[in-house]
Amino acid sequence: MSETGEPPVTLKTWITVGGALIGAFMAVLNIQITNASLPYIEGGIGTGGVYGTWISTAYLIGEIIVIPLTDFLSRVFSLRRYLLINVALFLFFSALCGQATSLSEMIVLRALQGFAGGVMIPLAFTIIMTMLPRSKHPIGLAGFAVTATFAPAIGPTIGGYFTDNYGWPWIFYINLVPGVFMLSALWYGLPKSATQFGLLRHGDWRGIALMAVGLAALQTVLDDGNVDDWFGSPFIVKLSLVAAVTLGAFVVLEFFTPQPLVNLRLLGRRNFGLGTLGNFLLGFALYASAYLLPQYLAVTQGFDSEQAGEVIAWTGLPQLVLIPLVPLLMKRLDARLLVGTGLLIFAVSCFMNMTLDQNYGGPQLFWPNIVRAIGQAIVMTPLSAIAMLGIAPQEAGGASGLFNMMRNLGGAIGTAAIETFFTKREQFHSAIITPDVSLLQPATRSRLADLQQYFMSHGFPDPASAMHRAIIAVGDTIQAQATIMGYADCFALLGVVLLLAAAMVALLKKGAASGAGAH
Repeated sequence: MSETGEPPVTLKTWITVGGALIGAFMAVLNIQITNASLPYIEGGIGTGGVYGTWISTAYLIGEIIVIPLTDFLSRVFSLRRYLLINVALFLFFSALCGQATSLSEMIVLRALQGFAGGVMIPLAFTIIMTMLPRSKHPIGLAGFAVTATFAPAIGPTIGGYFTDNYGWPWIFYINLVPGVFMLSALWYGLPKSATQFGLLRHGDWRGIALMAVGLAALQTVLDDGNVDDWFGSPFIVKLSLVAAVTLGAFVVLEFFTPQPLVNLRLLGRRNFGLGTLGNFLLGFALYASAYLLPQYLAVTQGFDSEQAGEVIAWTGLPQLVLIPLVPLLMKRLDARLLVGTGLLIFAVSCFMNMTLDQNYGGPQLFWPNIVRAIGQAIVMTPLSAIAMLGIAPQEAGGASGLFNMMRNLGGAIGTAAIETFFTKREQFHSAIITPDVSLLQPATRSRLADLQQYFMSHGFPDPASAMHRAIIAVGDTIQAQATIMGYADCFALLGVVLLLAAAMVALLKKGAASGAGAH
C-alpha cells in the first residue's frame, strides 16, 4: 500500500494506460494531419474544391457520433473486446485510406476510420479514471492532455513533413507502427470481462438514432455552411432544421429515459457542467487556432505545408516538456488557478497576433507560438481533473464520452465560426479601405502613375495596358491588406472566447489538487 492507502500501480497498468493514450493521440492527430495535406490528397485522388473537404468532414462525423456511444457499446461487448476490435479496425482503415483512388472511396473509408478512431478518445479517459488510483489521476490526465492539445498543435507539422517528403499516403501509413505497439499493450494489459448482450434489449435506440442523425447533420452544416453561403443554401437550411429538431428531441428524450444513452443530468453538477462548458470553449479556440495559423501562413505568406509546419511546431514541441510538469504543479497550486492561468496565457498569445502585416511570418510568430504552447500545456490536465470531481467510477464512462464529445463539438463549431468570421471581416475591411483609394485622391493617382511607369518598363509598353495592370495591382494590395486584417480580427475573437472561459473558472468548486480524498 502507498501512503494514501491505495494499492501500488503495476507496470502492467501503466503499459495499458500508455497504449490507450497512444490511441487517443492518433485519433486526434488524424484530424489536423489530414487537413494539412488536403490539397495533396485531393490531387492524388483527382478531386478538389468544395467536395474535397468531405475527406475531413467524413472522419469528423464518424468520430463525433461514436464518442457518446462508446460507454454503452463498451459495456455491451466489454471494454477490452470493444477497444481492441476498434483499434484493429482503425489501423485497417488507415491502410486502406492510403490506397484510396477516388473521392467516394476515400469518404467512406474516412468515415469508418473516424468511427473506429473516435472510440479510442473517451476510452483512454475512462481507463485513466478507472484503472489508476485517484492520487495518480493527474499523471494520467497529463498524458491525456498531450493527446488533446499537443496532437492538434503538432498535426500540421507532421502532415507537412510526410506529405512533402514521402507523399500523402504516408500520413495514413504512419498510424501502423505505433498502432501495433498500442494493440500489443492493450491486448496484454486490459482485464477480461464478460459481455452483456442483454443490455442491447434495453438500449436507448431512439436516443442513438436521434443523436446520430442530429450530430451528422450538424457536423455537415458546420463544415459546408460557409462554402454554401449558410442559410442562402436550401441544403444547409434543411440540414439545420434536421439538426435542430433531432438534437432537441434527443436532449428532451434523455431526461425521460430510464437508461439514457448520455446522462445529461451530470451537467447539473457544478464542476462537471462548468468544466464541460470550459472544455467546449477550449476546443473552440484549440481547433480554430490550429486551422487559422496554417491558413494565414499559406494565404498571406505563401508558405507550403512543410514550411507552415515548421512554424507551427513551436506551438507543440514545448508542450512535451511542460505537460509532464503539470501534475507537480497540481500538488502545490489550486487547480482552478492553473486552469485560469493557462486560459489567460493562451488568450494573450492570440492577442499578440493582432498586429499582423505583410511581413509578419515565421520569425514574428515564434514568441506568440511559444506563449500559446505554455497556455495549452497548463490548462487541460487540471481542467479534466476538476471537472471529474465527484464523478463516481461507474459514471466515468458516460462522463468521459460527454466531456470529450463537447470538446470535439466545440472544435467543429469553432472552425466553422472562424471561417465565417474571417470571410465577413475581410469583406468589411475591403469595403472600408476601398473608398480611401478613390481615383479622386491625389495619393491614389500618384501611386497609379508610378505603377504605370513600372509596368511600361517591364513588358507593357502600351500606356492603357500598363494603367490597367496598375489598377489591378492596387486592387490586389487592397485585397491583401483586408485579408491580413481579417486574420488579425480572428485571433482577437479567439482571445475573447478564451477570456470568457477563464471567467467561468471562478465559479468552479475547489478540489483536492491530487484528487486524493475527493469524492
